[in-house]
Amino acid sequence: MFNDTVVSLLHRVLPIEREYVCRTLRTVGIGESQVADKIAGPLRDALARGLDLGYCAHVGAVDVRLAAHGSQATQLVRAAESVVRKQLNPNIFAADDETLEAVIVQLLTARKKTLALAESCTGGAIAHRLTNVPGASAVLLAGLVTYSNDAKRRFLGVRAETLATHGAVSEVVAREMAEGARRATGADYALSVTGVAGPDGGSEAKPVGTVFLGFASADENVVFKHFNPFDRETFKSVTGTQALEILRLKVMSTG
Repeated sequence: MFNDTVVSLLHRVLPIEREYVCRTLRTVGIGESQVADKIAGPLRDALARGLDLGYCAHVGAVDVRLAAHGSQATQLVRAAESVVRKQLNPNIFAADDETLEAVIVQLLTARKKTLALAESCTGGAIAHRLTNVPGASAVLLAGLVTYSNDAKRRFLGVRAETLATHGAVSEVVAREMAEGARRATGADYALSVTGVAGPDGGSEAKPVGTVFLGFASADENVVFKHFNPFDRETFKSVTGTQALEILRLKVMSTG
């Protein structure tokens, strides 16, 4: 009703002299300078024709804003979006206001797949982000915050000898955490996170910011190592984004 009456009336009383179109493409896993290096050249002609290009860097993500005024604004922005998608694929995870966690829930729902989480240093932050999305209950089976070594052994089946030999923050433990979460819940996929959030607890071999992210499915169990030397809150946010991006790419690659 609002669009049919109020908006229509406003257009008649206050006509828009120049059309304005704006589109935001959201990326993850690539820095702002890298984004600019990849798209500035290919967009040179569009910029000369009036395209407005902007960047907004967030913690662990970069938004690319494409805008234009005038009668050709829609065509100009659409053409620019096509260029950006070609240059930045697969780093683009969504457009406009859509979040990474919402994309994850949509992907899993569409494929009828389920997820389990085994979090240590993130303390449930990943589960919190996913459960902010309506419909997450259809795909998220469990989120296990196994902060202590004892919890890792009891709930995830991480072997005592693994912890003693490699330490809680290690590739091997992340792998056993992910597989343990999948086994305990029956989920199709599992993510695990174990790291040193700081400000204490680091070592020469594993400085503060070190984190291991595990992914397990019926077909593979892999671990990724990252270094996020930030304050605790930022560390948790960046690490959560990295974990969700791993999941997004894995789910998309399996069709």
